[in-house]
Amino acid sequence: MATLVARGVRASYADVPVLYGVDLTVGPGDVVGLVGANGAGKSTLLRVLAGEQAPDAGTVTVTGTVGHLAQEPERRPDETLLAALARRTGVGPAQDAMEAASDALARGGSGDAYAEALDRWLALGGGDFDIRAAAVLHDLGLPPDLLLLGTSALSGGQLARASLAAVLLTQVDVLLLDEPTNNLDLEGLARLEDYVAAARGGLVVVSHDREFLARTVTAVLELDAANQRSRRYDGGWDAYLAERATDRRHAREAYDEYADRRTSLVGQMQSVREMSVRGSIRAQRRSKDPDKSVRAHRIESATSAAGKVRSLETRVRRLDEDAVAEPRKEWSLRLELPAAARSGDVVATLRSAVVRRGSFTLGPLDLDVRAGDRVVITGPNGAGKTTLLGLLIGSMTADSGSATVGSGVVAGKLDQARAVFDRPATVVEILAEQLAMAPEEARTLLAKFGLKATHVCRPSGSLSPGERTRGALALLMARGTNCLVLDEPTNHLDLPAIEQLEEALDSYEGTLLLVTHDRRLLEAVRVTRTLHVDGGTVTEC
Repeated sequence: MATLVARGVRASYADVPVLYGVDLTVGPGDVVGLVGANGAGKSTLLRVLAGEQAPDAGTVTVTGTVGHLAQEPERRPDETLLAALARRTGVGPAQDAMEAASDALARGGSGDAYAEALDRWLALGGGDFDIRAAAVLHDLGLPPDLLLLGTSALSGGQLARASLAAVLLTQVDVLLLDEPTNNLDLEGLARLEDYVAAARGGLVVVSHDREFLARTVTAVLELDAANQRSRRYDGGWDAYLAERATDRRHAREAYDEYADRRTSLVGQMQSVREMSVRGSIRAQRRSKDPDKSVRAHRIESATSAAGKVRSLETRVRRLDEDAVAEPRKEWSLRLELPAAARSGDVVATLRSAVVRRGSFTLGPLDLDVRAGDRVVITGPNGAGKTTLLGLLIGSMTADSGSATVGSGVVAGKLDQARAVFDRPATVVEILAEQLAMAPEEARTLLAKFGLKATHVCRPSGSLSPGERTRGALALLMARGTNCLVLDEPTNHLDLPAIEQLEEALDSYEGTLLLVTHDRRLLEAVRVTRTLHVDGGTVTEC
């Protein structure tokens, strides 16, 4: 029976401790949702479990094979999609090891090493990998000849489905998935959920898609960075939410009870000391009293007060031996999206607008967006949702027909790639440039989004996807817009930040254009129109 067991795992990221004694057991059929705030160490834990990073302390024991599909698939120069899938599923490295063992065997090396490498290659599905890869791509609506193309030639929609293909092709006993739901459309999410439901091995999944977690997980491991601990909650997602709320309430009640008892004892000590001091002053004033019994009573009172103080000090000391730490709240995003001055009544107008990109054509489109519209744009990957956004805000021109942006429109866009931060400049430099503000002001703004000195002074391209998303939200908040354009805004955001985004969107007074496959976000956000993009056409639902 294949299992993964982690005991007391401690680890750091960039020399900063992020894991504080994590325990986890994953057996066949287990689907463990790994949750925690951005920076809590989720991706670091997956790397440790996969054997890609050594823990600072603790152990990881695995019986069987482990696969790890990281958060952002790399587009490597000159790497075909087939080679990328082989690398991500472990088949490529296993084949390299097998060929190296074969060469060593030909030179008189060990036959056992070759047999072991061959067994691993076969276990990972290397024997029929090419055939399976073509079949999976076909099932996902992608032509199998894409396997021979470089990954840099794939569209965003094709790359999202290729990432799903890597999951479906992986044959291991324990699979570690880091944000597999990002950029998947509703059909892709359904395929992923079916795969997870049918999986016989164990899975550990990092995801911020609440509906996906509610439909799939059998347990939740929460990494609590604020209190430097972790805890496993058995049961599904709703059971986790209920038990976590109970735990937090009990932790607060336990601390309040401890703090109240300590405050009471310290207050009693202070009262006794004050009474003793006042008694001493009176005694000094009457020190010449000839009555021996009066003097004896004063001495007895002073002695009694000192005894009471010592007794109370002992009680406080014993209480502190079992001190209850005050529960610390995790940093939380406080997001506001102020609207700029109102635009004209018409925000965007499309008339017979057509965009052509290779074999793909969007349009002709006739569409008006008016001030105050709250528009959700839905559709499968590759249908042209991002292209439609570009037409509506003027960042893309029509090949024929017309696309006009209304007067006074101040658009602010959060794009899927968070491209503004994909360069060597630091986050501070980018914000200072984009917002024409002093570096000190930029640092203050970024701190409100949880981006501190360790983040803002290094190249922005080195930030995690979640950190880049926070930086992009900081830009939006500082700018002020009357047309807010969000393309998959919840990708890489932690759950508390997503809830803050929902609240901010609810109170936003400008025009909203939203592309998302986050089903719970769609339920939470107030909308006035829904546009569905598919097959190059746009339908208002």
